[in-house]
Amino acid sequence: MGADDGDGGDSGAVILVGAVAGSSLEHAARASAKATAHISAGGRRIAACYRPAAAYNPDVSDLEPKPASASQVTLVQLMEITDANIAGLVHGGVIMKLVDTAAGIAAFKHAGGLCVTVSMDEMSFLEPVHVGDTVTVEASVNDVGRTSLEVGVRVESEDIRTGERTHTSSAYLVFVALDEEGRPRSVPPVLAETEEELRRQHEAKIRRETRIAHREAIEELRRRV
Repeated sequence: MGADDGDGGDSGAVILVGAVAGSSLEHAARASAKATAHISAGGRRIAACYRPAAAYNPDVSDLEPKPASASQVTLVQLMEITDANIAGLVHGGVIMKLVDTAAGIAAFKHAGGLCVTVSMDEMSFLEPVHVGDTVTVEASVNDVGRTSLEVGVRVESEDIRTGERTHTSSAYLVFVALDEEGRPRSVPPVLAETEEELRRQHEAKIRRETRIAHREAIEELRRRV
């Protein structure tokens, strides 16, 4: 290759690199703009989650009682290989996630806005769930305090080959409703309309009293130590 060829080659290379660099800068600028737009959209979505309860349901601001049936939620999901533990059964954590999801939706429906999980008061695993089964998770608000809600959840598995259903788990979760500033806010009373709903509400009150007594007993013990 001659000197001119070499100079021409170097000059071409410089032009090519410059073009790539310019293209990269333009691509980076477009990506940055998209990221900024995505962040802005995400911010709007987050802000929407913290809208005042009245923005979701104007009646909530009046704290009118809402029937327990209005918060009922049912989720159904097929259990797959990825849901299994080393024993070949469905992992308990998979069931707990479904329980928390269903309970959270029920709490949201009753409160008319954002609710966060405070505690899982009780979680019982009564029977194993097998890969290939469908899992049905039913949740509803049992009772409320001033800002808190107790949600009861029942889990059943079904062998889709035989149709046999098994009660596999029960759980009680406590949520707190939050306002647009992330602070606890009041929630509507629960209206129990059936004997079963009245029983659940009464049992929820007992569990609440037990939780409070347990916490106070622990605090008193720690003060003495």
